Amino acid sequence: MPATIAITDDDAVTRETLKSYLTDEGFDVLLARSAEELKELLTTTAVDLVLLDIRLPRQDGLTLTRELRAASEIGIILVSSRAEKLDRIIGLEMGADDYIAKPFEPREILARVRNLLRRLKAPGDQRDDRRRSFAGWTLWLDRMRLTDPQGNPVRLTGAEFELLSTFVCNPGRVMNRDYLLTATTRRKTDATDRTIDSLVRRLRRLIETDPADPRLIVTVHGTGYLFAGDVTQDG
Repeated sequence: MPATIAITDDDAVTRETLKSYLTDEGFDVLLARSAEELKELLTTTAVDLVLLDIRLPRQDGLTLTRELRAASEIGIILVSSRAEKLDRIIGLEMGADDYIAKPFEPREILARVRNLLRRLKAPGDQRDDRRRSFAGWTLWLDRMRLTDPQGNPVRLTGAEFELLSTFVCNPGRVMNRDYLLTATTRRKTDATDRTIDSLVRRLRRLIETDPADPRLIVTVHGTGYLFAGDVTQDG
């Protein structure tokens, strides 16, 4: 079945342009003009991914992102005419999977959509996976999937997955922030040290027993970070 995408933007031209392009590419596309319309739509329809404008009337896209992430694992790509670094960082901190600034090429949107949908594919997929296990956790490198020591799936954003993958594939190696930005495929030209620090804080809240006293992702003062957990691999 084709994936369902909800385009949420108060600009009619943007909505219709993206709907036409993505429909031609085989997706089911729904439209919303505001946060309220999107939330009403989500109560009646199963949506795989949301293209969400930051500057919406009444409730902005950043606040809505936080609400959506707290309630579901839906894919979220933020779209904004504001190319400010802080917006990108805050959006990722609130749980967005990706961020794109206007003006954009529809083909870029299509590539981002397809990439995110691949990462969000159901864990029931039976293909073989390369896995890394540490402290009871298991990370599947060939899909965006992490399970906790009890075997429960844990939701990761794209940025969290890519950074954690870099850590578990390089255990015991001290990596500075520049290296982590380069090694992370989501790196953008306007990414900063703060981007990595923010992602590290989020990962620590997910996988550390005590995020205030991390034993897995350790800070090497004046240099960067290292992954101190014992990692085993399968495949």
